[in-house]
Amino acid sequence: MNLVWLSLLVVSALLLVGIIVKRRLSWSWLKRFSIHLTVAAVALYLLNYSGFISGFYIPLNPATIAVVVALGLPGIGMILGLQWLVI
Repeated sequence: MNLVWLSLLVVSALLLVGIIVKRRLSWSWLKRFSIHLTVAAVALYLLNYSGFISGFYIPLNPATIAVVVALGLPGIGMILGLQWLVI
């Protein structure tokens, strides 16, 4: 079963690269995405260690960073709200 998933991943990645090369898309979206990713990670790091949100800790993992990249500041509020409800 793992071989099926691996082959699906490889084929999908090759098709994605083919589309990007064929359409000659600009790489500005990659630059913008990497800037957003870096800012989200730094913001979470600073919030965790500044003491601004005492009693809460938002882990730096791909899921939390993805939420903050996608939603921005409301994403941080959503994560804190979920932690408050669950814990």
